[in-house]
Amino acid sequence: MLRIFVLLSLFFAALFADLKVVNENELTQMQNKNVVVIDIRTLGEWKEYGIIENAKPITFFDEKGNYDITKWLSEFSKYVKDKNQAFVIYCAHANRTKMLGNFLNKQVGYTNVYELEGGINYGWIDKGKKTVEYK
Repeated sequence: MLRIFVLLSLFFAALFADLKVVNENELTQMQNKNVVVIDIRTLGEWKEYGIIENAKPITFFDEKGNYDITKWLSEFSKYVKDKNQAFVIYCAHANRTKMLGNFLNKQVGYTNVYELEGGINYGWIDKGKKTVEYK
């Protein structure tokens, strides 16, 4: 039941989007200021396409669409220590990012949530930016 509630919360939070969007150049500038960047894709995606250098890989949805919000937030809180700290999240095409980012903003109360426009595929790799191998 909790799982259904969280999924519905994610969906409805995405309907009322207030997520801040950054492009590849803005993301690079944010990285230079030590803003945390979190990659929410799956292990298979990290291995296939690599990750943005210094990004923290923390899978949200697994290959079957399952998630564990408590476990994910526990890992996430190692990098984002308070609800006013700026951070950027990204996935492959920004679909999962929109859902999770709006949930973190609207339901959990994080105030400086940014997403990479177009995700890593359209907003980074297609813009000529490099990734590093996931290890």
